[in-house]
Amino acid sequence: MAVYCNSAPFSCKAWRNRDPTPLSALLPTRLFSLLQPPFSFHPDRLKLSTCRWDKVASAVVSEESAVGSSSSGTDVFNLTYLEGNSWLWDISGVRVLVDPILVGNLDFGIPWLYDAAKKFLKNFELTDLPQVDCLLITQSLDDHCHLKTLKPLSEMSPNLRVIATPNAKPLLDPLFRNVTYLEPGQESEVEAANGSKVRIQATAGPVLGPPWQRPENGYLVISPQGQLTLYYEPHCVYNKDFLEKEHADIVITPVIKQLLPNFTLVSGQEDAVQLAKLLHAKFIVPMKNGDLDSKGFLASIVQGEGTIESFKELLSKELPDAKTLEPTPGEPLQIPSP
Repeated sequence: MAVYCNSAPFSCKAWRNRDPTPLSALLPTRLFSLLQPPFSFHPDRLKLSTCRWDKVASAVVSEESAVGSSSSGTDVFNLTYLEGNSWLWDISGVRVLVDPILVGNLDFGIPWLYDAAKKFLKNFELTDLPQVDCLLITQSLDDHCHLKTLKPLSEMSPNLRVIATPNAKPLLDPLFRNVTYLEPGQESEVEAANGSKVRIQATAGPVLGPPWQRPENGYLVISPQGQLTLYYEPHCVYNKDFLEKEHADIVITPVIKQLLPNFTLVSGQEDAVQLAKLLHAKFIVPMKNGDLDSKGFLASIVQGEGTIESFKELLSKELPDAKTLEPTPGEPLQIPSP
């Protein structure tokens, strides 16, 4: 049964336009209209297109390692980037799958407009995942709520715990039985088989449509013993008033802007620096969600702005003690508590 959480309205920051032209005028309407216990996969079959299998198997898939980290009294985040907007997080034994695209390409149902494939994890499949405790969905469009992945995933485990933006309700309700929809400011708890628990709090993300529409979600993820907090929002769009009372040791964000003519699709650079500063971040994990093998008309007109190096230079001036940790697709990036 789906759980729908309501909250009092609050002021939300709309997605940044650099001129009055709405995105709906630039892209087809289709882009806006798409939009038993935890299941057990096969941890011994994590097939990557690189030779890094031994590292991934030992650091990401090992249940014994995750339990050991939790029982030792030190919280640990293991963050494995699966390219695009997709992640697998192991938080002291609690495994969270984020915005997965693991079946087919990303094409929003209109491949002539945009069709993208991963560059590195070409052979990564659903059945290659370890046991997962929660599916986390940030937005309702196909690059986050990917139906070609979620339909077979739901067939494998219709009772999988799901936490998502309410905007994805029409897409997720027909697929999963255990969905919690969080409005910004609301939170929910996820428990793993080893007894570890994490808290997940929704924050306000971008508004994908008219300004009166509900925003999509970012999330604050608090480790079992409260020693570490992670913030994630895949467009670097955030409500400053909402976040200024929060903190996050780890911030995962894009730092390279993705621009359409007269419109910012994904922010980064100085906005990512201000986000890290706002949350008093100690570690920034830059994601390259535009770094895909893409084709189609939309791919031909999207331009990138900035680099990870230029972001580091900006960050050093505003937050000199913060560290930038670049993830390698398929390899877990471990961040322990101090």
